[in-house]
Formats: sequence, structure tokens, C-alpha cells
Amino acid sequence: MTGRPPARRRPARRPSRRRKQQQEVQLVTAAVAAVVAISLLVTAVNWLLAHWCVLLVAILLAGLAGGAWLQQRTQRMEWERVQQRALRYGIAQLDALTHQQFESAIRDLMRRDGCADALRVGGRGDLGADVKATDPHGRRWVIQCKHRRNGARGTAVGTPDLQVLNGTGRPVHKGDVVVLVTNGRITQPGRDFARQQRLHLVDRQTLAQWATGSRPLWQLLPMLPPPRKPTTLS
Repeated sequence: MTGRPPARRRPARRPSRRRKQQQEVQLVTAAVAAVVAISLLVTAVNWLLAHWCVLLVAILLAGLAGGAWLQQRTQRMEWERVQQRALRYGIAQLDALTHQQFESAIRDLMRRDGCADALRVGGRGDLGADVKATDPHGRRWVIQCKHRRNGARGTAVGTPDLQVLNGTGRPVHKGDVVVLVTNGRITQPGRDFARQQRLHLVDRQTLAQWATGSRPLWQLLPMLPPPRKPTTLS
């Protein structure tokens, strides 16, 4: 029985002449493009050196344009601060908001009072915090918002809501002042629980006083922790 003859290996394919030509054309094209780019750059540099006054004028114009933009930005930020200082909400306006809009309104009121870093963080997975802010005294505020579309006629905020806030306000969010804000009512057991756990409550009456007036919230709430840092407001 005779075996099959060993298979002959096929020689490796060599690049075709056409492919070689394409590669050569690509290399030549790249080289020409590089030479043209360098030539344009050298020409531009030489022209600028020969006409340095034009370059100087361009730099001055760019500086003036940048200064004008910076001035406009500063003026816009100052105007926003003025608007925030003049911010007022009537309690009926707050009742008409959605829950998300209510959270944003509380954030804006904190900014109005000098909390430049006030941030709305409410949403799915917020762990009981809807607004966070640092007041001018250095205290960290953690605020939970409970909006009731029917205002005082809506469902009262009770102990379960406050238990969630109490469980996360200080341990998770590191709050110095832990607050629940509502445009509705708070049950008496909820008030008792808040007092025991050193939680602060902003009910409908306090909210109306804060939102329609010019006093910051820390001037309306009793028994706040001491400032973390001395300020001119202390």
C-alpha cells in the first residue's frame, strides 16, 4: 500500500506590482503634503516676522475681545446674583409647582440666602436628600422636600418620612443641619420624632415666611448647631 505524496507548500504571495505602485503613490503624496505644510508654516512665520506690527495688533484685538467677554460674563453673573437676592415665592405659587419644581425652588431660596453651592440632588436613589447646601457659616444642610399639590389639605407628612431622613441625613450625607420642608402639614407624632432626633421642620407656615421674606432660613429655625467658621454674619 503506497502512501500519498506529501502536499507541496504554496509559495507565499508576493505583493502585486499594482499594489506596490499604490503604496509608492501614497508615500509620495504624504511626502508632498508634508513639504507643502512645512512650506506654508515657514512662509506664515516669515510673514509675521516681517509684519510684526500686524501680529501685535491681532494680539491686542484678541486681548480686548477676551476682556469684553469676561466683563460680560461677570456682569451676567452679578445680575443673576441680584435676581436671586430678590427672589420671592408666594405660598400659592409653591402649591402649583410639581415636586421637581418645588425642589428647584428650595434650592434657589438657599442660593438667595448665600449658599452658593446649593444643589438639587433629588430623584431616584437620592437616599432622603433632595437639596444640599453649605451656608455662609460653614454648616452643611441636607434638605428633604415633601410637596403636596393640595397644600394644607394634602396628606400630612408623618414619622416614616422623617425616619428615612434621620437614617441618612447625618450618617450618609454628613449634614450638620437636617431639614424636612413641606408646603403641607406635619403630624404630631412626626413633630415629636423630629424633636427627639434633632431634625428641623419647615412646615407650611414657616415656608411661607421664608419664601416671601428676606430672612435666611437659619434665622427662622431654632436650636441650630454652632457655625463651623466665623463670618461677618456670625
